Amino acid sequence: MDLLEMMRTRRSVRKYTQEPVGEDKLEQILAAGLLSASSRGIRPWEFIVVKKKETLEKMSESRAGSAKMLAGADCAIVVIADAEKTDVWTEDASIAMANMHLMAHSLGVGSCWIQGRLREAPDGRTTEDYLRSILEYPGNYRLEAVLSLGMPAEQKEPFQMEALPMEKIHREHF
Repeated sequence: MDLLEMMRTRRSVRKYTQEPVGEDKLEQILAAGLLSASSRGIRPWEFIVVKKKETLEKMSESRAGSAKMLAGADCAIVVIADAEKTDVWTEDASIAMANMHLMAHSLGVGSCWIQGRLREAPDGRTTEDYLRSILEYPGNYRLEAVLSLGMPAEQKEPFQMEALPMEKIHREHF
């Protein structure tokens, strides 16, 4: 499958089977993150892999109504970055998230990007502080997002090339 076709068929998956992802697939997904482009090669990101069901269930309450799929996921990758290393940590962490998202799809693994930065937990804390209390990452590390992973229990229709909003493309000037 070429990259454009992979992007066309990749959809966020929020419902998973009980089948495990498999360590070999998880390692490939993590490798895709580690191979990500990074401004000046700084690579400020770190990945926290979570597989314990109890922890995933707690994490499913990290964002008001938007992280529930974590309770049914086989595992998750929490992407954090050292904000003291670079002012473009959000961009670098987003590139790593996107690469892992695409790699998961290429391996037949369902995934969903759960935005964490600038989001709030139901208890009023930030999603970042909520997850920090569970995962114990240092204060200089900032949360970008969480990638839920599991074998898909749902299949969504691919995006249609004819439906792309071509009016958003401007040439030479706006």
